[in-house]
Amino acid sequence: MDRRSKHLSSEERGVIFAEHNRGSSQGNISQLLGRPASTICRELARGRQVDGSYCPTAARRVYDERRTRCRRRRRLVEGSSLHRFVHDHLVHRRWSPEQIAQRLRHMKPDDPSARVSHETIYAAIYAQPRGGLKAAMVEALRQAKPARGRRRTTLAGSAMVPESLRIINRPEEIEARQVPGHWEGDLIKGAFNRSSVGTLVERKTRFVILCKMKGNGADAVLGSFSRQMKRLPAALRKSMTYDRGSEMACHPELARRLKIDIWFCDPHAPWQRGSNENTNGLLRQFMPKGTDLGDATQTWLNDVAALMNNRPRKTLGWRTPAEAMADEIAAFRSTVALETGI
Repeated sequence: MDRRSKHLSSEERGVIFAEHNRGSSQGNISQLLGRPASTICRELARGRQVDGSYCPTAARRVYDERRTRCRRRRRLVEGSSLHRFVHDHLVHRRWSPEQIAQRLRHMKPDDPSARVSHETIYAAIYAQPRGGLKAAMVEALRQAKPARGRRRTTLAGSAMVPESLRIINRPEEIEARQVPGHWEGDLIKGAFNRSSVGTLVERKTRFVILCKMKGNGADAVLGSFSRQMKRLPAALRKSMTYDRGSEMACHPELARRLKIDIWFCDPHAPWQRGSNENTNGLLRQFMPKGTDLGDATQTWLNDVAALMNNRPRKTLGWRTPAEAMADEIAAFRSTVALETGI
């Protein structure tokens, strides 16, 4: 029996009306319709009139009223504070539904009525009528990444990578993500590969730094990465893992300027920079394919990085990268203070 047949139809109510007037028992009516006797009993009670007769119209009206009352109330009602929180963090801060749900759980651990699940958020988005608000919320869910399964293409080996700098020789402590200061780097390319933005992601905290580029060549990478990474404490500049693109041709000078180790992935192996690849996909929300990135200012890139760094992350126990980085810096300063006796 399908879901629709669980509810009495108008034709079945007509049969109940005729048989009841004929004096048939509830058992006979249930056998005639192939329905449980309890269903016929409840239906007759819903449509019972003062004189004891059965009215199918009254029965249907009572049935519909009860169905309306038993429906589950919507958790995200437009205009409520909860709806505003979800909408603002989704559209303006570009948090994912899961990040929003977990932050609400963290903020209101003892008040189930003040939080929602990520599935409820998805359902509320797609249940909205068509229009600008729905379009904005659906747009916030998209990564606008390339076709699924499409491989990243790089000029493998064009940076003349020495054997000693291959990722296979990278220390195990970097792979374990136990110590901060190890970064993954890449470029996000703009329209026709004529512009780009440098992206750096710290492996342990997932902290993001974005770098304005003046071109796509090795000199641009050297200048931009040096400028942005020198803003970090020296203790947070231990290593960088990059692919084999020609833009890293000046890697010896970059390593010298920053006093940093640089490691190179194997050809066509973007998963060896997994944190950076994932971040680049998320950044496409702000820098869609086909955009001219030459107009992006460092101030705007800093704002985008702040949005990324203040999103709660599942891999960080729903802390934000900014919070995780702040903890690492505080721990470093505390260690230095103890060692120097200050």
